[in-house]
Amino acid sequence: MIARGLHTSIKSLGKIVPSNLKGKKKSSQEWLTRQLNDPFVERAKMLNYRCRSAFKLLEIDQKYGIIKPGSVVIDCGAAPGSWSQIAVKQSNADGSSANKPKGMVIGLDLLQIYPIEHATMMGNMDFTKPETHNKIRSLLDNRQLDVVLSDMAPNATGVRSLDQENIMTLCYSVLRFAILMSSPNASLLMKAWDNAEVSTLEKNIQKYYRMVKRIKPNASRSDSAEIFVLARGFAGVEQR
Repeated sequence: MIARGLHTSIKSLGKIVPSNLKGKKKSSQEWLTRQLNDPFVERAKMLNYRCRSAFKLLEIDQKYGIIKPGSVVIDCGAAPGSWSQIAVKQSNADGSSANKPKGMVIGLDLLQIYPIEHATMMGNMDFTKPETHNKIRSLLDNRQLDVVLSDMAPNATGVRSLDQENIMTLCYSVLRFAILMSSPNASLLMKAWDNAEVSTLEKNIQKYYRMVKRIKPNASRSDSAEIFVLARGFAGVEQR
């Protein structure tokens, strides 16, 4: 308790500068400094979330209520797993609320993922591959998804136009997957980078969902182009 209070007092004096920057690239120095001065990083550690991105989903879910007890949820691009942690609790996949329906959470990523209790984690899996979709169908066992989450983003190349093209391709892959796998009135939440093509993406999503909204949660860093597109009320393919 004393140590935490001391750390808070030190932070209040001004920006913390890491002491181990010697020999590191400028980008690494900036990342370390930002991490040390980010309140969401410290809060994530205190609450045992695997990373700060948990607060992005928490904020969106608390405002819009997209994950309910009993929800069947898939977390695409799940590593290291903080969104799956939130989904387990919000869907009651852990059965912590005995009088509420129990949900189901599946997380997948190209990277290996350490297990999360009460969730099925699929590491080293390529979301875009048909065999991955077949594996997901097998796990669902004729159920449909109530919530499709995607915090996925491609590795940045440094070429702005190419990076934008890559993430939009990923977003459309998530949309196609959601259309095939979602239950009536399901929700979709996906990450994008703010660019001119997002408006077109939103119009295409509106063909299948009753409400589409662009969101920049407080936990998203202000200097980041990251945004989230939320779609609610899946209406099926009849509207095409």
